[in-house]
Amino acid sequence: MTDVPHGITCSFAAVLSTASGRMFAKGVPVDDERGRAAQAWEVAVNPLVLQAGPRLLWQVEAGGWELLGFEWVDGRHADLSPGSADHGLVAEVLRDVQGVAAPAGVPQFVDRDLAGFVTAEERELLLGDALLHTDTNPHNLLVDGERAWLVDWAMPARGPAWVDVAESAVRLMEDGCSGEEALAWAAGFESWQSADQAAVEVFVGATCRSWEARVGVRGARAGNARFEALLGAGRHIAAKVR
Repeated sequence: MTDVPHGITCSFAAVLSTASGRMFAKGVPVDDERGRAAQAWEVAVNPLVLQAGPRLLWQVEAGGWELLGFEWVDGRHADLSPGSADHGLVAEVLRDVQGVAAPAGVPQFVDRDLAGFVTAEERELLLGDALLHTDTNPHNLLVDGERAWLVDWAMPARGPAWVDVAESAVRLMEDGCSGEEALAWAAGFESWQSADQAAVEVFVGATCRSWEARVGVRGARAGNARFEALLGAGRHIAAKVR
């Protein structure tokens, strides 16, 4: 067994070497309600996203822990820096799940992440039925040879498919890409091309306001500038706090 750094929704993660090969295991204590809820979502959506992520092999409860076992992906974290060849692979794996419908019970993204930062009218613009990953950071994007994998579906949401594209474009900017390069990457998605501009402006504005509420205006400045870049040159004013 080889320990690996665990994510924000699990307390244990390791690569297991067995007679039948390697597998990835993760788990949480049985009294961790938040962690168990996240793992329950992973179990629920796994059959829907097998074109993008590894298959769930087993789920067990033992010794005070709830554990999940997945197929092993022998990959590295995606490189989202400027000019990286991984950009295309990441786009391909995201396209694989753009048309997946969220199963019953998955919360609306706007209600889970932006509640209190949108009006009733603005909320309507961000409703949707697509299954969203909502955490496409490089640690959840593994590159294995000629393809990428999108792992850790612990925080799924329901909403417009372009939300995952937008948040992934911001991840590119976090890794050094310019706003222009990130927008050019996003333009490769039909969902982004057809996105309602008013809805995108609401998403950007509400996200910026939510970050300012969490970390303050100064702390949110750099991150919010990346979200504002999604609106393109000369349109940042639409994302300012109202």
